[in-house]
Amino acid sequence: MTPVVIRAFENRLERMVEGTFARAFKSGLRPVELGRRLTREMDADRSVDVNGNTIVPNEFRVWLSAADIERFAAMSDRLTSELCEAAREHARDEGYRFIGPVRVSFAQSDRLHTGTFSIEAELAEGEGGIGAGSLILPTRQRVPLGERPLSIGRLPECNITLNDPNVSRHHAEIRPQGNGFVIVDQGSTNGVKVNGVRVSQQVLVDGDQITIGNTRMVFEAS
Repeated sequence: MTPVVIRAFENRLERMVEGTFARAFKSGLRPVELGRRLTREMDADRSVDVNGNTIVPNEFRVWLSAADIERFAAMSDRLTSELCEAAREHARDEGYRFIGPVRVSFAQSDRLHTGTFSIEAELAEGEGGIGAGSLILPTRQRVPLGERPLSIGRLPECNITLNDPNVSRHHAEIRPQGNGFVIVDQGSTNGVKVNGVRVSQQVLVDGDQITIGNTRMVFEAS
C-alpha cells in the first residue's frame, strides 16, 4: 500500500477498533495495535491459488499477557468482532480472498509481558470445505453462511424470519455452490431482487444487495 492508503487505512481502523474503547485504553496496549499487526500477518502470509486468487489467513489467535487478558475481558466479544471486521475491510481493499470465515480468538501466554503480544495466523477452510460468506441484515447483524442452505421467509422456522406481508412463507434460500453461494427463489409471490434486478437463481458476489419484500440485505464474500 502507498503511504496515503496506509494512513487512510489506519484512520479507518482507529475509528473502527478504538471507538467505544478509547477511554478504557488511554495507556498500555491499544486495540489498534492488534489490528495493524493482524493485517500485516495477512500481507506476509498471502499466497496464490490455482485460479490466480490471492489467498490470506482467516483464523487468528492473539496471544496476550495475563494482565492484558484481564484488561480486555469485559469487551473481548466486541473487540474480536471489530478485529474480524478490520480483517475483512483489509481483504476488500487489497483484493484478498479467504477460504473460510474470519475468526479471532484471544489466548494467554505466561511468556509475554504486559503490553506485548503475538499473533498466529492460519488458513482454515469453512465447514464442509465451503468458502467464506455472510449475510448482513439491516440491523448490522452478520449471519454466517455454511454448508447447509439458509432459508428466508415469513414462517418462524426459517433461519431468517421476516414479518412482512410481502414475504412468502418460504421465500428464498441461499445455498452453497462450489466455493461460493447462490440465492434461489422458492416460488415466492413477490420475487427476489439482486442489485435491483428480479432473479430466480443467482450466484452471489461480494457486495450484492438482496431485496426480499421490504428488507434489503448485503452479501459479503469475505
